Amino acid sequence: MTSVPPHAPLGPVLRRYLLFQVPGWVLIGTGVLAARHWWGLSIGWALVIVGAWIAKDAVLFPLVRRAYEPDGAAPHGPIGAYGVADTAIDPEGWVRVGPERWRARCAPDARNPIPAGSAVRVVGLHGHELIVDVKEH
Repeated sequence: MTSVPPHAPLGPVLRRYLLFQVPGWVLIGTGVLAARHWWGLSIGWALVIVGAWIAKDAVLFPLVRRAYEPDGAAPHGPIGAYGVADTAIDPEGWVRVGPERWRARCAPDARNPIPAGSAVRVVGLHGHELIVDVKEH
């Protein structure tokens, strides 16, 4: 059975989620104001539209919360996955993990350089750069 990592604290995650919603709120607000001006949309309908938009964000938050958690708290990323070095990694290069191509760096204790075409294992993640080691047979 796979254990699910604990959630990150609610405050920072909710703040991050809300900040990502601001552009949508600005856009819907601008659209409602334009509709009031051009088509005579009533204030009642304008409030219903804006309220529904905000309610949608509130309903979706529990479903997408993990996506807004800081790296390391969410169960994503290719750590532990295997791939192939697209280029020599000396100490940086490119690897392919599944269908994705990632920037990679040799792990501190890895054989350096890792030749192109070598099988690698992802042992860490630093930002959007994978930390890789040669796959043990």
